[in-house]
Amino acid sequence: MEINEGGCLCGAVRFKTRGKLRELIFCHCSQCRKQTGLYYAATNVLDREMEVEGVENVTWYRSSDEARRGFCRHCGSALFWKADGLDYTSILAGTFDGSVALEPGYHIFCADKGHYYDISDDLPRFAGSRP
Repeated sequence: MEINEGGCLCGAVRFKTRGKLRELIFCHCSQCRKQTGLYYAATNVLDREMEVEGVENVTWYRSSDEARRGFCRHCGSALFWKADGLDYTSILAGTFDGSVALEPGYHIFCADKGHYYDISDDLPRFAGSRP
């Protein structure tokens, strides 16, 4: 079974995942850009396959009527994205320790992309969410 670990910049939040991680989704929406400074690169894992240590240090921000974003209340590291009613959590790729076998998947919300960068790969692109 595939096991991966990660956490925030200061170490107050640590997580461990078990099982296969989803391909990376690159989200260019304005919320993701404002939170990270560029765009989200995130995978996900079933909630039952993730353990979080220091969960009391995760602050959840309700960013829309459908989802919330989890970050470390100490160092501000963006960690998670969680849609209401789903049984999985998205995890930002950069929060994993070391080398993790993450495959690039596709880009979403490209119509909202910042004007100051280009998407220069050949991955599928969607103007909004994936259809």
